[in-house]
Amino acid sequence: MRKDIRMTQKIHKYKAIVSSDWSECLAPCSPFDFISFNSPELDFDLEIIFKKYTGNMISLGEANRQIQKLLPGPITEEQMDAYLDKAFITYNGVPDLIEWCLNHDILFMINTTGMIGYFQRIFSKGLLPKIPALSAHPMIRFSERETDPNYLYDLLEIQDKSKNTETVARMLKIAPEKIILMGDSGGDGPHFKWGAGIGAFLIGSMTKLSLENYCQTKGIHIDLRFGLSYNSGAKKDPDKEMQIDFRDLSSIIKKWIF
Repeated sequence: MRKDIRMTQKIHKYKAIVSSDWSECLAPCSPFDFISFNSPELDFDLEIIFKKYTGNMISLGEANRQIQKLLPGPITEEQMDAYLDKAFITYNGVPDLIEWCLNHDILFMINTTGMIGYFQRIFSKGLLPKIPALSAHPMIRFSERETDPNYLYDLLEIQDKSKNTETVARMLKIAPEKIILMGDSGGDGPHFKWGAGIGAFLIGSMTKLSLENYCQTKGIHIDLRFGLSYNSGAKKDPDKEMQIDFRDLSSIIKKWIF
């Protein structure tokens, strides 16, 4: 299901689009941390599932089928809020980067295997600037509200990242060379493959070995590696990751777009 309210409002004129993954790309978390927070006994199994689909070992659909079997019951808004109140975090400067993009008529789209309900509560609580477009998984989704993004797309399989970015770019008449994609792992590989084919600018953020391997195998050139790179399979360094300032990306985006 897709929510698209463009018929009820004037469509904003955007110069470009940044379509970015979320988990371990803009924020040091996994898409399932809110489940582990409320059901800590599931943490080990969830981590295995996360690594399998970001490493292209299982499909996103299969990952979510496995997660649904693990869940003791539906995640409520109260449970999601309890997690966000305690543990919501982004990398340094991410909200400012989003705000900068919006102030410069650059559409910022979060395009993630995370859950729609997670972001609904984030925007409802004002933890991030309200973005125009969200592409995320509908396994957890709460009732519609005014703070939801104007363009809301279901992401059921990894390949839907590129489909949803393409849909938004075409609808808003954004040229391919004005599209910027951001990702960190092999799960972003198909998105990068599509972007490479149309001439988009590709940014690896906290780039994992799985993305490096995918791109090398497919002959995809990553235009920029931002933050730490784990192309040797090195152990993650959360402290150093939090020293990276995502506001530094604004000058790079400005140079590419303008």
